[in-house]
Order: sequence, then C-alpha cells, then structure tokens
Amino acid sequence: MNFLAHIYLSGDDELLRIGNFIADGIKGRKYLEFPPGVQKGILLHRHIDTFTDQHPIVRRSTRRLHPGYGHYSGVIVDMFYDHFLAANWKDYSAIPLEDFVEGFYNTLEKHYDILPERTRNMMPVMIRENWLCSYASPEGLGYILEQMNRRTKNRSQMHLAIGDLKRHYRLFEEEFTLFFKELMEFTQARISETGIKKETGDPGTS
Repeated sequence: MNFLAHIYLSGDDELLRIGNFIADGIKGRKYLEFPPGVQKGILLHRHIDTFTDQHPIVRRSTRRLHPGYGHYSGVIVDMFYDHFLAANWKDYSAIPLEDFVEGFYNTLEKHYDILPERTRNMMPVMIRENWLCSYASPEGLGYILEQMNRRTKNRSQMHLAIGDLKRHYRLFEEEFTLFFKELMEFTQARISETGIKKETGDPGTS
C-alpha cells in the first residue's frame, strides 16, 4: 500500500501514523532509534506490506501490469489502490479527505524533530503539491506517476500506467475494494493486540 492507506490504517495515534508513514526508509533494527509509538508504526507498516505482497488479489492486480512495467508493477498497484481509497474516501471515513490530510500534515510539522532526514526533505514538495489529496483524481495520480517516472530516468515508463488504470478501471476498483476490506480487518486486529486506538472517523466505528 502507499502513503494514504498506511496513514489511514494507523488510527488516531499520531506517533503510530508517523511510524507507518516513514517506515519505508527505516531499515532493519534502525526502528529502535525512534520513540516507542513510532516503533509500533514502523512495525505495523511492515506487517501491512507483508500481508499485501502475499495477497492473491493484489498479485492478480500486479500480474495485469507486469508485461508492461516488470518489477515496477507492485509500486503502480500501490498507487492505484491509494487512488481508489481517496476517490471513495466517504465510504471509509466520516472525516472529509481534505481535513484528514491537513491534520496529517500538521502532525508531521508538530513532530518534525523526530522525522528522519528523508522525510524532512520530502515534506515541502509533498505539502505544496498536496500529494495525498491528488490521488483522488486520475489526473492527479497521473501527475504523480509522471514524477516517479522521471525519478527512474524514464526506465519505469510509469507515466503510461494511467492508461492501464483507465482501461481496466472497474477491475482494479473491484480488486481494491475486496482486498482493502480484508486489510482493514487484519490491521485492526494488529492494532487491537497493542491497544492502539482505532480511527474515530471510520463510519463503522462506534
């Protein structure tokens, strides 16, 4: 899963959200250098990634892209799934997407002192271009895919993947919806094991 999903799945705990957000850049036991709440978020991120990578629905989505994008297919599917989460946000949270995202940006600024350098360097562009809200539209997602393609020096051809999304939109959306339901259940179980709060904006949370 990509940024928006990891943040959403973290619940209301600010440090858990930060850990889940920064986890890709924290290797091995480096997570132990962070406060306990952030450590939990990093470990939760790893559990989510393992569950996602092994799931047959996600693999089905990835196989559809593999002929054109090879090992970049998984990254593209992560982006597609974040698009469907953002585009259907009202089905998952009573908090408007814009408010949720603004709250997360405020959380990053509030805890700036504990963020790794990689995240600090990314924050200005992320906030200025509002990546998390951009996922909601195919055009916004297409722009982000173009940026990612440039970072691979055009090797990935990821900018073309927006065409695959449009051609197979309903298939990808159905796969996301089925998978994300299972992922939410899995994540909530992991969070419950550690006593971390759920996301109060979830319409299904009483």
